[in-house]
Amino acid sequence: MTAAPHRPEGLAAYITVTAAYWAFMLTDGALRMLVLLHFHTLGFSPVQLAYLFILYEVMGVVTNLSAGWLAARFGLTSTLYAGLGLQIIALIALAQLDPTWSLTTSVVFVMVVQGLSGVAKDLAKMSAKSAVKLLAPEGEGGLFKWVAVLTGSKNAVKGLGFLLGAVILAVWGFQASVWVMAAVLAVILVGVIAFMPPGLPQGKKSAKFSHVFSKDQNVNRLSLARMFLFGARDVWFVVGIPIYFYAVLSDGSEEGNRAAFFIIGTFMAAWIILYGFVQGLAPKLLKAKTATTPEITRKAILWVAVLTLIPLALAAAVYANLPGLTPILVAGLLVFGFVFAVNSSVHSYLILAFTTGERVTMDVGFYYMSNAAGRLIGTLLSGLSYQLGGLPLCLLTAALMAAASTLAANRLRSVTANTYPA
Repeated sequence: MTAAPHRPEGLAAYITVTAAYWAFMLTDGALRMLVLLHFHTLGFSPVQLAYLFILYEVMGVVTNLSAGWLAARFGLTSTLYAGLGLQIIALIALAQLDPTWSLTTSVVFVMVVQGLSGVAKDLAKMSAKSAVKLLAPEGEGGLFKWVAVLTGSKNAVKGLGFLLGAVILAVWGFQASVWVMAAVLAVILVGVIAFMPPGLPQGKKSAKFSHVFSKDQNVNRLSLARMFLFGARDVWFVVGIPIYFYAVLSDGSEEGNRAAFFIIGTFMAAWIILYGFVQGLAPKLLKAKTATTPEITRKAILWVAVLTLIPLALAAAVYANLPGLTPILVAGLLVFGFVFAVNSSVHSYLILAFTTGERVTMDVGFYYMSNAAGRLIGTLLSGLSYQLGGLPLCLLTAALMAAASTLAANRLRSVTANTYPA
């Protein structure tokens, strides 16, 4: 694998990029819970709730396809600032939502605003992940460690965002919460621009959009595995589990809604925080300091195969209506989160191991396009499967998606063995 021609020793740049990404993901998690719970209380069906997030995921696919080229053309700091700025605009726009609007108008408006937020999220994500490739120290698992710290801490912060969104919705209401988040993020953007140290690439005018599409089998097969992996999560995470828990926990009163919001937000936050914590531990769990790329790839195949069994078992438990079903679901989904986190962390390492410094923004953008496609598929199937077959069908669909990810990951075995011999 070709070494990156430019690898600045930029711990300060890494810390600044990470802090900016934390701030963004905190508001991203809070916004998702605000929208989901607020519109559910307004009577939106599971399919209608899924519609609210469709454009968010569609724009994620489009943005990631072009974000790598934009970063290569205009520089990583430009795309990072653009992501933060667009999120502020999306929050301000969402605060204009009028409760007197018709259902159709409200759905279309929120879809468009969520689409803008999707663009913002993926610009920020691509910028932060690409920066790690250029800033991480070489040798002794340095790349895997820095990737794991960024992705793990980011997801822990997003988990806090889920809890924050549920709490401020119950305390302040929808519009006031959105305005506060916009103001805080604006202050953070000013601070990031003021204190960002030099060191990240400024872009090249020679970068061509056609270079976005990778010809590397490693990148393409890993991207396919990533798409199905995130589809397996979001098919139950986006709509199914929150609505199921709401039905179980709330009696429909205002006080009952507040209690349900807090409990649902706490669970979603705990799941994401656990996910982020395990991502940070993944290099130690997989002994990445001494492991070769083919060895880590083999472990990735094993872990995603294990992941397939968990939603399958939970679907059977829900279908059989076992006693103590809710605690079983909570425990099972936490185990899913642990295994999923290891898979996600390994993928985040492998995409940077497979790419080169010259193509890092292009390949990372293409890879996260697949990530966004998986979330889009999962979001669509979450509302649809819950509408048609309730939580059992959501979980069964998740198992099928995880099985497809296993098949895609297994095709990496021969490729990595030939390209990165142990």
